[in-house]
Amino acid sequence: MPDLIMREATPSDMPALMGLRIEAEQWLAAAGVDQWRDARTRGPALKKWMADIEAGRTWIAVTKADDVLGTVTLARPDMDFWTTEDQPDSAAYVGKLITARAAAGLDLGDRILDWVGATARQRGLPWVRLDCWRDNTRLQNYYLRRGFRHVRTEAPAHRLSGWLAQRPASTITRPGRPLVSARASAEAQGAGEAPAQVKAEVTSGAPG
Repeated sequence: MPDLIMREATPSDMPALMGLRIEAEQWLAAAGVDQWRDARTRGPALKKWMADIEAGRTWIAVTKADDVLGTVTLARPDMDFWTTEDQPDSAAYVGKLITARAAAGLDLGDRILDWVGATARQRGLPWVRLDCWRDNTRLQNYYLRRGFRHVRTEAPAHRLSGWLAQRPASTITRPGRPLVSARASAEAQGAGEAPAQVKAEVTSGAPG
């Protein structure tokens, strides 16, 4: 059984998810980044997050004891940024990617991104896409080092995000440590097999 499993979040996970977010807000503030604490965007963002949880779009990385160490939302394309020319239905969209400080050393952010790519491939989608704050160059560089390519930057007046990036869904940066969903893991355990690992296809921009 893998050390961590991805499972769908439920409203009962909201306290743990808020704990992750508050920890991330504090860490970002200490690093001089005011992301997620802005009074203009925090309330609407939290409301949208709850809607994503209730709709089954938010997933969490949990230990065997069901401790929550990370989360990602398989978001809908944000049409403030993506256009019909981008073929928005051709991608899985990364939203609210957060990992706990306690997960340091587990490469969890990379592994969650790989899991999103695997999910995209299962759905027949060629791309993984995301947007992040326009002034958060540290986060932008994190994604660039993991094989994402900057598509463009949009700057609608009512949004602080808008730096857009994508990478092929086939990109895998941590081939030896794949995350699987709780359902896939349970099925593999019932069959007496280890969950199948997809073959690595690492882009030149991703770390080895």
